[in-house]
Amino acid sequence: MADGTATTPAHPSRIALFEAIRADRGGPVATRLLQLVHADTPFVRREALDLLHSLARERPWPEAVDAAAARLDDPDEEVRRRAACLFGYHGQPGPVLAALGELADPLVRTTLARALGPTAAHLTDDGLPSVRFLARLQTLRTARPARWPSLDAALLDDVREAAHHLDDIGHMWGRTLYALRREHDTYTLVNRLLTEPATRDIGAELARAACHDWRAAPVRLLPLLVRHRGEGVTRALGLALTTASISEAAMRTHGSLLAGLPFTPSPRARRIPSITTAYDSPSAAALLATKPVGVTRLAHASAIFEALLDAGPLTFRQAAQLYNLTFSRPGRAQAQCAPLWLRHAGPSALSRLLALMTPHLADYAVGEHYLAGLARMGGHARPALPAVTALIDRRTRIPVNDSTRDAEMRLDEALLAAALRTRRAILTDVPRRS
Repeated sequence: MADGTATTPAHPSRIALFEAIRADRGGPVATRLLQLVHADTPFVRREALDLLHSLARERPWPEAVDAAAARLDDPDEEVRRRAACLFGYHGQPGPVLAALGELADPLVRTTLARALGPTAAHLTDDGLPSVRFLARLQTLRTARPARWPSLDAALLDDVREAAHHLDDIGHMWGRTLYALRREHDTYTLVNRLLTEPATRDIGAELARAACHDWRAAPVRLLPLLVRHRGEGVTRALGLALTTASISEAAMRTHGSLLAGLPFTPSPRARRIPSITTAYDSPSAAALLATKPVGVTRLAHASAIFEALLDAGPLTFRQAAQLYNLTFSRPGRAQAQCAPLWLRHAGPSALSRLLALMTPHLADYAVGEHYLAGLARMGGHARPALPAVTALIDRRTRIPVNDSTRDAEMRLDEALLAAALRTRRAILTDVPRRS
């Protein structure tokens, strides 16, 4: 515990500790960990609370909650914060509310109110701005639209003071507005917050959250971020500008506004060119002869089958291989081989192929491959235009899962760009009559 290895992910010390406590929460290892919450060294107390929090997530552990409650008045601020997180998120609402009413420490009270979630909604008259802000944010989540303006005004009144104890206030606010689908109200609030120097960084945080959630946000908000930058570019404003610069549309429209500003532009997505191998008909046929009929994955499938189709009809065995590559499982191989099966089987196969392809257009892992496949089909893929257009016309980002919100935004931007290319390819191609 003292050297930090017990809280290092995948470290043998941590694994051994977790295994021992999972096996027996009343055993000596668990008992010792609970005791370390009261160790003389603040670092050890912090580490012990972190471990208890992780273990309490797996299943209830009342002893861990009680240990955290005993450290809510710890002399070390970080110990108090971690104790409040454990006690607030894993304790019963009644005792948590009671502690929130009895304690004076703003950090602890704010952490407890945040952990309470919807239960904190009735604390709108609390004396601490951060607690009131959290309560009103919870109230906003379920309020009727008629109440939105008054709640917005109340949140604006408290936001500057609340930010002293809430370090991600713009992100939280943005999540709530996104859940309510209040896109244009978000832009209005960003403008209000950016106008005042005291709330400018909060406005930048909310702007960044909006760019992550709404496709149009970078175009709408980048000029505001530049206009209200004040004397310089703060860290929060720099992060917001970096995020907004991920948007191709924002850069096309407002990129010149960023000239000379001290921020780090988002790196342009680099397309890694696929390594293609040239095949003629004999070499393609020879390679396929070594593969089973039931093949479902094949490197360079496009080049192989294109070489064969350029030379003439496929043999029965080759057609069976292409069929399996196309219809066996969703994924990159299917996306690449579908246009080749259309070329082999003719227009009668089109409806079946499109039924396979269109459900995967918004899949961030393989969507670009399916969109490229539709683009290769050209005018034949016109029946898929509604699905492609729906992908383009989304106002919200496509839900994806990646390391950061910026990275997730890049994936959505990549899918949007691919969809635009596909629509152009379909609309500009006139399929030949067979």
